[in-house]
Amino acid sequence: MNRLNILTFPDPRLRKKANPVEVFDESLKKKANDMLFTMYEDKGIGLAATQVNIHERLIVIDLTEDRSEPLVIINPEFRVLDETQEISKEGCLSIPTFQQEVPRAKRIELEYQDLTGKKESLVAEGLLGYCIQHEIDHLNGKLLVDYSSSLKRNRIKEKLLKSKDVKNKN
Repeated sequence: MNRLNILTFPDPRLRKKANPVEVFDESLKKKANDMLFTMYEDKGIGLAATQVNIHERLIVIDLTEDRSEPLVIINPEFRVLDETQEISKEGCLSIPTFQQEVPRAKRIELEYQDLTGKKESLVAEGLLGYCIQHEIDHLNGKLLVDYSSSLKRNRIKEKLLKSKDVKNKN
């Protein structure tokens, strides 16, 4: 497995909308495995392909502490089952050190395909529901900072650009 490079805000490639996956082959399985490896190495619970510069509708999630229940979600679509909004405090591997409170649907039904192309569905709420909605945002070119004010978004952008400059000089 290969560790992939996670794009960080304000990289414009994070804004690119992902295309549907049409071919379910070994290459797709390798991408999913590399994404899982990368997510685990960076101590995340979810990762969208867009975050690693793969512009396909592919997400990996694992909420377990021992990393024993990886979920690979391809071509996800969800519908809201409960209109109640809950506030979720979220972080993101593409925006290090930043957290934002985000209103998310309390309960959703997810329809997706697995690695073989088989159609699946599940009902999600709580952390899994929030994580799915967060990662689908990535596939649609939407970022966590989009839920904050433009002033806060600009501060985060400046901070991350400054930290990149410092790293590049070392």
